[in-house]
Amino acid sequence: MTSLRSDHFRRATAWQAERFLTAACVIGAIAAAGDRATVRLGAQTTTPAAKKAPVTQAPAKVPATFGIGRPATPAEIAALDIDIGPEGAGLPPGRGTAADGAPIYAARCAGCHGKTGREGPNDVLVGRLPGDAFPFARDPRAPKTIGSYWPYATTVFDYVRRAMPPDAPGSLKDEEVYNLVAYLLAANELIPQDAVIDAASLPKVQMPARAHFVPDTRGRAKPPAGPSHR
Repeated sequence: MTSLRSDHFRRATAWQAERFLTAACVIGAIAAAGDRATVRLGAQTTTPAAKKAPVTQAPAKVPATFGIGRPATPAEIAALDIDIGPEGAGLPPGRGTAADGAPIYAARCAGCHGKTGREGPNDVLVGRLPGDAFPFARDPRAPKTIGSYWPYATTVFDYVRRAMPPDAPGSLKDEEVYNLVAYLLAANELIPQDAVIDAASLPKVQMPARAHFVPDTRGRAKPPAGPSHR
């Protein structure tokens, strides 16, 4: 009986030892696999990723034209190229007198500037200051009229032809503009009532404010200095 028990004990002990060894082997394999995975993960983490080459796009080709608009014709350019310089460059053919300008002024201008050019409600056009004084820097209430403030008679023509009347700018014919300018100059006592103005005579009209305006030379190249004399 004792022999049977001992034999049974030995077999149970051997079986338990075998299970223990098997479990130990499994745990060891799992640990080894975990170590290998850790090593691979560490290697992946520490190894810098290969840089991708930047994608270079070819610059867009600029078209020769955008297909918008068309070249202006010489006639269209001439219709807009109507500026008159202070010296009279660009004045068109034609002539005018105060007598011929009076009815045009009454029909096209008096509604804004008054019957004689003094009443308004818009800008006063007629009036001279005593002694042709120029107090505008210290007295902003002084009336700025053609006779008191305008420096060039030629640019009166330019402004009237380009901008007047305000409801139809550019609608006046050159001859009408000459007549209106003659009327306004005569009303300001700058030319005689019977004077005739044209491209030759208009630049010669002396405006009282002329000496108070000087050319703006800012930004222009200075003329070279002459030779020095010792």
